[in-house]
Amino acid sequence: MTGYTSYLDAARDAAREAGDILRRDYRRAGPVSFKGEIDLVTETDTASQALIHERLAARFPGHDFLGEEGLRKITGAGFRWIIDPLDGTTNFAHRFPWFCVSIALEHDGALVAGIVFNPIMGEMFTAEAGGGAFLNGEPIRVSATGELGRSLVATGFPYDVRESRTNMAAHNRFLLAAQAVRRCGSAALDLCYVACGRFEGFWELKLNPWDTAAGAVILAEAGGRLTDLRGRPADIYIPELCASNGLIHQAMLDILRET
Repeated sequence: MTGYTSYLDAARDAAREAGDILRRDYRRAGPVSFKGEIDLVTETDTASQALIHERLAARFPGHDFLGEEGLRKITGAGFRWIIDPLDGTTNFAHRFPWFCVSIALEHDGALVAGIVFNPIMGEMFTAEAGGGAFLNGEPIRVSATGELGRSLVATGFPYDVRESRTNMAAHNRFLLAAQAVRRCGSAALDLCYVACGRFEGFWELKLNPWDTAAGAVILAEAGGRLTDLRGRPADIYIPELCASNGLIHQAMLDILRET
């Protein structure tokens, strides 16, 4: 137990309730709106965020909030909750069961707690600074695979990929260098899969803080490494990330520098 356990417990409770909303809406068609040409938002996104905000604000009225669906309460408070109420909205809208609730807590600029919950698979990833990382209460660690050629890695593409073609060159290089590459559509879950050893690495560009905040805490506590694409310490407010089990990190950075 660390000094952030009560916050983690509150976030876990909120994530479970929000997960109930996602699970309820998963099998029934609902209206879909577009924030961009391929960037979706559903009523489930907004309902999930409203519930999480309501629960956490009631418990911690002095805290700040930053959420994907327009939630901004930035007063300079020491604590800030960073929320993605439905990471993987496109998957959700197409009934592809790879999506999650992601909640992180930042304290004086440092990430100190994270929850990522996939309600369809019933998998709850949790971590708090100095307390380790867990999947459904069981400790998790990154994999021991040390060769990129034997590694399963993951990535994602930004919503402007049709115009920018961002990440296509790197993706093609990794296809040839790694054992395989997956593009599943939820950065939060990708990071958790690195944390529990299902993936060896993950990289992506044009990310937002709510995409990576919770997963970053979980991966760090599971023994992983997170940097930007040049090997500098990761920052969730900089829109690029290279994450790994640590053992293949340099090999990943070498490819990313070349592309």
